[in-house]
Amino acid sequence: MEPNNYSETLNKDRAGFLLEVERVRKTFPGVVALDNVQLKVRPGTVHALMGENGAGKSTLMKIIAGVYIPDQGEVRLNGKTLHLHGPLGALEAGIAMIHQELNLMPYMTIAENIWIRREPLNAFGMVNHDRMNRMTETLFERLGIDMDPEMDVRRLTVAGRQMIEIAKAVSYESDVLIMDEPTSSLADREVEHLFRIINDLRAQGKGIIYITHKMDEVFEIADDISVFRDGQFIHSAAASDMTSDEIIKLMVGREVTQMFPKEEVPIGDVVLSVDSLSLDGVFENISFEVRAGEILGLAGLVGSGRTNVAETLFGVTPPSSGRIVIDGKEEVISSPHQAMLRGLALLTEDRKETGLFLGLSVIENMEMAVLRDGYTRATFVEQHRLDQECDSMTERLSVKTPSMDERIGNLSGGNQQKVLIGRWLMTKPRILILDEPTRGIDVGAKAEIHKLITELVRNGVAVIMISSELPEVLGMSDRIMVMHEGRVTGFLDRSEANQVNIMELASAPVQPPVAHD
Repeated sequence: MEPNNYSETLNKDRAGFLLEVERVRKTFPGVVALDNVQLKVRPGTVHALMGENGAGKSTLMKIIAGVYIPDQGEVRLNGKTLHLHGPLGALEAGIAMIHQELNLMPYMTIAENIWIRREPLNAFGMVNHDRMNRMTETLFERLGIDMDPEMDVRRLTVAGRQMIEIAKAVSYESDVLIMDEPTSSLADREVEHLFRIINDLRAQGKGIIYITHKMDEVFEIADDISVFRDGQFIHSAAASDMTSDEIIKLMVGREVTQMFPKEEVPIGDVVLSVDSLSLDGVFENISFEVRAGEILGLAGLVGSGRTNVAETLFGVTPPSSGRIVIDGKEEVISSPHQAMLRGLALLTEDRKETGLFLGLSVIENMEMAVLRDGYTRATFVEQHRLDQECDSMTERLSVKTPSMDERIGNLSGGNQQKVLIGRWLMTKPRILILDEPTRGIDVGAKAEIHKLITELVRNGVAVIMISSELPEVLGMSDRIMVMHEGRVTGFLDRSEANQVNIMELASAPVQPPVAHD
């Protein structure tokens, strides 16, 4: 379908749109982010906005939320044209947004984060913390959230912070709520919880714009769907009138096959052996092996300890006890640099907090891991060779950027993730640990990343892949290790694994098993 031919599905016999976007255009230096796009949201509905990374979804949402001012076009709420000059104006108008990248203040409490700039005051003009905490408790009771309002945000998991962002947005009682990848760090139970909240908001007549790359979520929660591609509006229809294959084809302009291109490759010798690894109060007695050419999937609910194990292997946090053996030799890894020297690489779960240098350029972010050891001669950086390698990696991963000198904070989340993957591939690792490798990545790019992982194991790399998306774990893994509350509860071969037995192991502890090949 050609851009700008708005589907009659949403127009026929439907009046009284809550939010209307018409003819919006937005450009940045060297980039047309949006070109004459439109969007219409009905009250009491969830409108899913689909598209590849760089399609313009987040840019449009930031325009609606007052972060960006459009070059041309109009945004109407309840039939009234909005002239927004900042996020505060959008909130006052009745529009709240949960951003893809979390923006909480880590050294403030949960309650302080939720009610910032709206704190209740006492008779002396000072913040009434007792009342603010009670307000938070009332909000949490309404949303079914069990957290201490006085806890510092820095102590929360990524999933916990995501729920606080959701609660903060709901607290504004807005007419329109924008959710940009709200489940990217949530496990299945947290997603179910979020969907209950969304259904309550829908029953109150709220309009919800829902951005996600997870196709199963779209058909579970959305009433209407709009598709963007390359900054242009492509199509809108009722969710009941579309299929996942149709959506993917509209998104990428082509059919995407082999989402999980798993192929049988020779499994080599044991590269990494972990024996009774423990970190006091976090996980205990973790034992497993990974072989060259093997993908070991790590599954478990949020808080199971998967990320902590990965960080310990990479030297972020030294273990309390246990052994790490690489190529038959016991190693003591007390820093990421030592881990890298031994052939390990770690793509971290949260690209903003622990991966990216947002103020630096694309090329500076990509070359970060190899400057010290890979491209220096007599203390001088071989910049020309390094630039060529970065250009080659950018092309290999199809990173969309105006130039290598573009500030990485200006790229879409998915393209930021590709840059981080490129950074670690440039170290030529023998053991690659991927923590949520396709978080925030569209279906087309996700298939490309899966194909890349297959290419790596074909070349003998041992891969440990942590993912909250069970289809990804099942589709890509040779074996799956399942964790629950810091302990291994089971190992499953590819032939016997399914979503049911993974969730059973992830939900209820059993006697710790013995790892098998």
